[in-house]
Amino acid sequence: METHHSHSQVKGVSTGTTILAVKFNGGVIIGSDSRASMGESYVSSKTINKLIQVHDRIFCCIAGSLADAQAVTKMAKFQLSFHSIQMESPPLVKAAASIMKELCYSNKEDLQAGFITAGWDRKKGPQIYVVSLGGMLLSQPFTIGGSGSTYIYGYVDAKFKPNMSLEEATQFSTNALALAMGRDNVSGGVVHLVVITEAGVKHIVVPGDKLPKFHDE
Repeated sequence: METHHSHSQVKGVSTGTTILAVKFNGGVIIGSDSRASMGESYVSSKTINKLIQVHDRIFCCIAGSLADAQAVTKMAKFQLSFHSIQMESPPLVKAAASIMKELCYSNKEDLQAGFITAGWDRKKGPQIYVVSLGGMLLSQPFTIGGSGSTYIYGYVDAKFKPNMSLEEATQFSTNALALAMGRDNVSGGVVHLVVITEAGVKHIVVPGDKLPKFHDE
């Protein structure tokens, strides 16, 4: 017997969101807002952390169905841990992104989630990979995603430059997320940033009332 589902039943909890990653001289920053939504505009959470650590110096951020994204990242963490034990060394960032790609591609008819994977490894240093719906894998110097990204393409294209300092990359990321959160009704809350370098990982939280303002809000 054929079963029909309403649009809201299929969609479920979504991370209507703004996510980004940017390389700088010596590392990479990955960041997001903290708002999750249901349907088109109902805010279900203001405090979700969309930056998921899949290994010591590898993080991913999620856009789309939260349940789908959590299932994929949980499986990816397991496979990376197993891979690290087998190889007796930390996994490469590209290996993590490739696992995400394979999981997304093999389940492309069922998943509604995309990912940014970023991190640092001994072979290639800081790296950013985009895994889109359907399992396409791209390497980029910076990338943005989620519903809020449509408002900031002009800003990031104009302001990005290679080999930024940590301070410049942090300001670039904070400004971009603040601009998106000011315009997109399903992006908001606080800004989460993770700075990943050879030295380790640093988590930065910027409260909503501390974000830069670019227009009357």
